[in-house]
Amino acid sequence: MRGFRFSNLMLVLGLIFIYAPMVILVIYSFNASKLVTVWGGWSVKWYVGLLDNTQLMSAVMRSLEIALYTSIAAVALGTMAAFVLTRITRFKGKTFFGGLVTAPLVMPEVITGLSLLLLFVAMAQLIGWPQERGIVTIWIAHTTFCAAYVAVVVSARLRELDMSIEEAAMDLGARPWKVFFLITIPMIAPSLAAGAMMSFALSLDDLVLASFVSGPGSTTLPMEVFSAVRLGVKPEINAIASLILLAVSIATFLVWFFSRRAENNRKRAIQLAIEEAAADGWKQPDVRRAKVVEPV
Repeated sequence: MRGFRFSNLMLVLGLIFIYAPMVILVIYSFNASKLVTVWGGWSVKWYVGLLDNTQLMSAVMRSLEIALYTSIAAVALGTMAAFVLTRITRFKGKTFFGGLVTAPLVMPEVITGLSLLLLFVAMAQLIGWPQERGIVTIWIAHTTFCAAYVAVVVSARLRELDMSIEEAAMDLGARPWKVFFLITIPMIAPSLAAGAMMSFALSLDDLVLASFVSGPGSTTLPMEVFSAVRLGVKPEINAIASLILLAVSIATFLVWFFSRRAENNRKRAIQLAIEEAAADGWKQPDVRRAKVVEPV
């Protein structure tokens, strides 16, 4: 009993430690005073002022655009890398390739950002591209970083799949590409969605890589927030952070709601199938026990 109470206490303290700063952030986003440490009453003027803050809103839209492109490219590259690592059992350099795929996971972001910066500078001198660093270079850097996470997640899912389903489809005449799109992709769809959401969050949150490979006019939201916080936390920062928390909470709730509804529908369909099978078995006569009456 004591252990149970202690575990509950640790759970509550952990939740408070995680979510209390977020609650304080949301509360102070409605502070009427410009000073963060002074409460000046409730007000929504900072949310209204976001519409006039074109620099901050441009950084938000730019970060969302880069995060969307990064999630798409990272899922595509990470899935192909996962298929090579799991489905191609033997080829020269497999260990080296696996190390290259997972290297961004353990590599410090400072080293990765500096390496990509030197690469872009060398490419600009050799082939003339990229002429300037901006959204494209940030997108490439984020894709390089996030594809490793997608490869790990999808690889774990592919190792758990039963390949007999794919083999049965190919035995029935299905082409490999058709098996991939109609059978394999639906079975690994949860891992693809998880990798896409992880890539989106990592790209939206990244500061170090974007600081190295960005240029004039390509400031992302973390860079904008970091530069503003060094001079003091502004109320607009609290407001935009609260809106991001709201958007993430709504997205999480929608994912949970639709997942739960799909699971309930699946259980209901299974229960209905069992009941129909039981009813058919009850109505069907037992031919083996039936007595055959010969005509006199």
